[in-house]
Amino acid sequence: MKPRLFSTLRFLQHENPLGLPRAGSIPRMQRGLPQRRRIKDVKKVIAVSSAKGGVGKSTIAVNLALAFARRGLQSGILDTDIFGPSIPTLLDLSGEPRLSPNNQLLPLSNYGVKSMSMGYLVGETAPVVWRGLMVMKALQQLLHDVDWGGLDVLVLDLPPGTGDTQLTITQQIFLDGVVIVSTPQDIALKDAVKGINMFKKTGTPILGMVQNMSLFTCPHCRNSTHIFGSHSGVIHACEEHGVQFLGDVPLHASICDDADRGKPTVVAEPESDRAKNFTKIAEEIARKVGLL
Repeated sequence: MKPRLFSTLRFLQHENPLGLPRAGSIPRMQRGLPQRRRIKDVKKVIAVSSAKGGVGKSTIAVNLALAFARRGLQSGILDTDIFGPSIPTLLDLSGEPRLSPNNQLLPLSNYGVKSMSMGYLVGETAPVVWRGLMVMKALQQLLHDVDWGGLDVLVLDLPPGTGDTQLTITQQIFLDGVVIVSTPQDIALKDAVKGINMFKKTGTPILGMVQNMSLFTCPHCRNSTHIFGSHSGVIHACEEHGVQFLGDVPLHASICDDADRGKPTVVAEPESDRAKNFTKIAEEIARKVGLL
């Protein structure tokens, strides 16, 4: 039986393969937190969070997934940002996913990494104008109804904030750890610390923090500048909150250009210092969760 194309709205609004409670129905689950479970056919699940938008979290997440793949691991990335998905652009992928014979979504792949995103299920310019119930239902489908076909590691690209999406994931999924991304700027670090405290309260292992856009080197005069004032803001936050510092990623035009054209740095410039930074961080994460 060949996989068939499906209607996104029909799949998310009318079909209910997971048996999720519909609006107005009595949920089967009684009081208390839902039971955590593993994502099928996935050995390790690593979330990448920032709790604040605009700090380059999605770029970090996709480069880590690509670095895992270049290390020989079966790697995937799940874009859990329902309203502002970035992974289709970062991986230069589009088109509606097909359904497998067992009625599961089949990931789209590029550069050796499997991926799933709400961005594949709606048009590139179409807004997702949904209230909380529909958002959580769509998230449930993305978490539990994708046929990953066997992965060593799945990276979850979390949306900004510490709300419903983050709580749903930490309460329902066995996370092997979370990576916090922040710039050295105080306003970003304050939100990052909120994220740290949320993951601590939910019992999620924090693998460490990545400092993004910490240093800019002028391509003309070769002088280096700390754009955000401090070069060690994330390092100090790690020391204060007992979190490991995983490494720095510089502010560089090529990282932005690579992301915009859908060929992230790890595959576009694998021998560059920037790509080596991503690879080093990915290897440290892999060691911490027992993949290396």
